[in-house]
Amino acid sequence: MSKNKNSHKNHTEKERPNKDEEREQEKHRDERIEQTGQTTLGNIHLITIIGEVEGHDNLGNNAKTTKYEHILPQLAAIEDSREIQGLLVLLNTMGGDVEAGLAIAEMIASLSKPTVSLVLGGSHSIGVPIATSTDYSFIVPTGTMVIHPVRMNGMVIGAPQTFDYFKQMQDRITGFVCSHCKVTRGRMEEMMMATGILTKDVGTILVGEEAVKEGLINEVGGIKEAMHKLYKLMGTGDD
Repeated sequence: MSKNKNSHKNHTEKERPNKDEEREQEKHRDERIEQTGQTTLGNIHLITIIGEVEGHDNLGNNAKTTKYEHILPQLAAIEDSREIQGLLVLLNTMGGDVEAGLAIAEMIASLSKPTVSLVLGGSHSIGVPIATSTDYSFIVPTGTMVIHPVRMNGMVIGAPQTFDYFKQMQDRITGFVCSHCKVTRGRMEEMMMATGILTKDVGTILVGEEAVKEGLINEVGGIKEAMHKLYKLMGTGDD
């Protein structure tokens, strides 16, 4: 009888560290989601692109931002990881810094592992190339994508070289998007310069199915469809 009690006690003591370890892992995961908008779901890594894509300058403390210095190292770690087999990118972004956004898009596009993106509230401006950088893309029925020419804040020198730089930057964005989805360069530039759609501005707003019809996004769907497609690309899902 005494032996059984001791055996039960030892068994309980062995289980307790495992529970403490699980609680610590959950705490670490929650903190990671709060700080970087990232988490790992089994063998799938989840990255969120939210608010404004932050460039070399820090934005205000009250602004929701995606920091490229958080995203780029994580993408490199995903490529190097043996455990992570796929990447899911959730987008609800107003756009932001062109250089930072293109850097994120290029990193995602160059991953050897299957990738899927899902546009939720919106994926505007530089969010467009990020959404199209994955192997397959989804947009919810009410999701939006805004396409417009490159803008710059602050003082701008009114010289031909400045406008040449704007054109070069715009060509980089257009070239990337058109090489990663079905939209043609001519149609992309036409939507960028459209008038009468955006108040006091030029550009085009695409909602849900419209983004699919234009060839920017592969399919209308939500998280269920995005996860199913990713598992299929990974070779672990049903056809």
